[in-house]
Amino acid sequence: MDTLIQIRRDLHQIPELGFQEFKTQKYLLNKVQSLPQDYLTISTWKTGIVVQIAGSNPTKTVGWRTDIDGLPIVEETNLPFASTHEGQMHACGHDCHMTIALALVQAFATNQPKQNVIVYFQPAEEGPGGAEPMLEWIKSERPDLLPDEIYALHIAPEHPVGTVATRPGLLFANTSELFIDLKGLGGHAAYPHKTRDMTVAAANLILQLQTIISRNVDPMESAVITIGKMTSGTVQNIVAENARLEGTIRTLNAEAMKEVKRRIEAICKGIEASFECSISIDYGSMYYEVNNNEDCANKLLSFAEQFENCKAVLSPAAMTGEDFGYFLKEIPGALYWAGANCEYGLHHAKITPDEDLLAFNANFVEQFIRSL
Repeated sequence: MDTLIQIRRDLHQIPELGFQEFKTQKYLLNKVQSLPQDYLTISTWKTGIVVQIAGSNPTKTVGWRTDIDGLPIVEETNLPFASTHEGQMHACGHDCHMTIALALVQAFATNQPKQNVIVYFQPAEEGPGGAEPMLEWIKSERPDLLPDEIYALHIAPEHPVGTVATRPGLLFANTSELFIDLKGLGGHAAYPHKTRDMTVAAANLILQLQTIISRNVDPMESAVITIGKMTSGTVQNIVAENARLEGTIRTLNAEAMKEVKRRIEAICKGIEASFECSISIDYGSMYYEVNNNEDCANKLLSFAEQFENCKAVLSPAAMTGEDFGYFLKEIPGALYWAGANCEYGLHHAKITPDEDLLAFNANFVEQFIRSL
């Protein structure tokens, strides 16, 4: 337990953004390379790592995936092991995820599993998205790294430690970032008729975007458009020439995502005509839904029901996004929520997961994979 806590705290101090996880990769490699190597084969891809563990009598290959990047958040925990990288933080629990994955590699390196096991330390989950290109690399260049089934976890602050919450079918939503840039014509505030005001155009666009969910998406489906940030202009007496909207789209099926984007593009064309401006749209990182394989999810839940001090929960679907969905699009598998017992939620600057989750989930995942 003390070793796991120290590893988690070491990793917590060095959060790095997507595809910039150089210190993280070095730390993880040092830990894996310090283990007995009899059953291990180590590969790297960009800032990620893949560890193959040879089974003693394999009939299949089981994958376990963890994410390794941090978020651009200023930490406010005041912990003695707080982030040493200014403006970056492990606010989504990836430090905990990595610790559990390292514990898994250590357990199998010292006590060989029956099945072949592959542990993926995947970069850039928070953005720009590492799962899809990592999977493409595996399929095109390293097909030996494709498992027969694959699993993962994500911490859940709202659940107590010892909770394993999942469901067959849809667990996480389709998600897409949304960046919209508007360009008009700036000028003096005293002569607005000689300008094309992008603050007004952007304000109108925000209001029209909200009609998509209420008037273009089937009310029996679920979808969300959130504009979390708007910037425009320079000073108070100049009409804004430029404006930028930043937001997110979330839907519970891929077809709804296509329809939402179609309507966004149509509305933007209307704004261009109405306000005599130009608009560009960037969808940024796009994540495919986490759709758990029914058999794999049921195996997780059944094992959790029999595991000591474990509470198995049939989880509702959520609008959360996770690029593990790209793995599940290609490979049968499942993700579960791991109870973290924390007052603050994911992506909060004060999130402090209960470190008891480390030993519990390291043991749970090891024993689950050994049962397959």
